[in-house]
Amino acid sequence: MKIAFLGGGNMALALIGGLLARGYERRSISVIEVSPAARERLGAQHGVRASTAPDAATLEAGTLVLAVKPQDMKAALASLAGAARGKLVISIAAGVRLEALSRWLDGHRKLVRCMPNMPALIGAGITALHALEEVGAEERKTAETILGAVGQTVWVDDERLLDPVTAVSGSGPAYVFWFIEQLAASGEKLGLSKDISLKLALHTVLGAAKLAAASDKSPSELRQQVTSKGGTTEAALKVFDQEKLAERLARALEAASRRGAELGDELAKD
Repeated sequence: MKIAFLGGGNMALALIGGLLARGYERRSISVIEVSPAARERLGAQHGVRASTAPDAATLEAGTLVLAVKPQDMKAALASLAGAARGKLVISIAAGVRLEALSRWLDGHRKLVRCMPNMPALIGAGITALHALEEVGAEERKTAETILGAVGQTVWVDDERLLDPVTAVSGSGPAYVFWFIEQLAASGEKLGLSKDISLKLALHTVLGAAKLAAASDKSPSELRQQVTSKGGTTEAALKVFDQEKLAERLARALEAASRRGAELGDELAKD
């Protein structure tokens, strides 16, 4: 299986690195990248072929991965409509809908749209995928293999669900980083040094996530195990309830999902 990437940014680098780590051959991967610095980085880090425009390697590839910025996608695809014919095309561009991609590729329908997230950069991501009906079972497996090189994968059966996916997992790392910031800042206010408070906050979130992932218990059950009646954890959680933090978080994710739909509308305009 030969793969051509359109765009050689951070996510493409992560995917290529993940594929190589799983035994994929360098000679089977090519990249179209206009930036000289990015092409140099691709060569230095992964030793894969990088060109400024579609070439013979692009035409030979059975799979094309679209990894350019969403706002640049339409222009970037202008020279690829012919080269995409017969290929599986996988887009990792946030917000760009499949119908828009199909239109920009002269009606091409073997399309998969994905929403990866930032932890993919260290191989710990989660990616949601949605495919058009014209994508067969083997092609879906190909998409899973490529995105699975940087973490876990899930499929959603309605493209509209990629907006809440974006709100939960695409934007989710930012919420976690914010929580770590607040946890550390509160520790400082209570008298801990900056370094110690940050280390405690960071490893508490890291350890709790690892425990939740490894446990057969739900997050709710694990929370209850930590919460002793009349204890310190209960005191904190009562304040969360009083301040309606769960409702506020739900409103925040609704806003993120709504904005994702709006961006999809904007990007789909010709």
